[in-house]
Amino acid sequence: MDLNLIRKKLHDHFPIPEGDNKLASVLLPLVEIDGEICLLFEIRSKNLKTQPREICFPGGGIEKNEAPSQSAIRETMEELNLSQKQIRLIGAIDRISTPFNLFIYCYVGLLDIESVGALSVNRDEVQSVFTVPLDYFMENEPSVHHIGMKLDIPDDFPFDKIQDGKGYNWKNGRYPVHFYEYGGNVIWGMTARMVNNFANILKGID
Repeated sequence: MDLNLIRKKLHDHFPIPEGDNKLASVLLPLVEIDGEICLLFEIRSKNLKTQPREICFPGGGIEKNEAPSQSAIRETMEELNLSQKQIRLIGAIDRISTPFNLFIYCYVGLLDIESVGALSVNRDEVQSVFTVPLDYFMENEPSVHHIGMKLDIPDDFPFDKIQDGKGYNWKNGRYPVHFYEYGGNVIWGMTARMVNNFANILKGID
């Protein structure tokens, strides 16, 4: 193997999570209402097969040969019926890796719209939208509950090939589930986790 070829391959390689993962991108949309910066949330259509009626941000799977940031913008355009020039990408927050083989790239963008009421959302995907002042999340911490994660090891696993066989000390994990409540809406799960991460970055909390 030639060293120059190794350098070129690594230089041209865009790192993604190793393994059999679904890659997705999400946009945390900011809107300005009467001089106040707010986050815009979607309530998913009740007709969707996956997570109907749940609160989320625009987002979805990354298509082939598509950069994660491009995916976040495309999904926002499709779900909120916006043009690309109405979405100004500001930056990225931390990525989320889940135990469910899902890896999410998270971006923050400003929407250039006349008003939230003027939005004509894609009813196939979005039931409605609502906003929450960003200051609310800066001033209020989410409640956090943890779910225990344990490995489900099949009987045909080759225990004879590892140290201590069936007695191997497998690691377990904890999965955090965040909750915010505002105006009768419960913002929870990965959406709330993204909001909390965004607020912590703004507060300078690592």
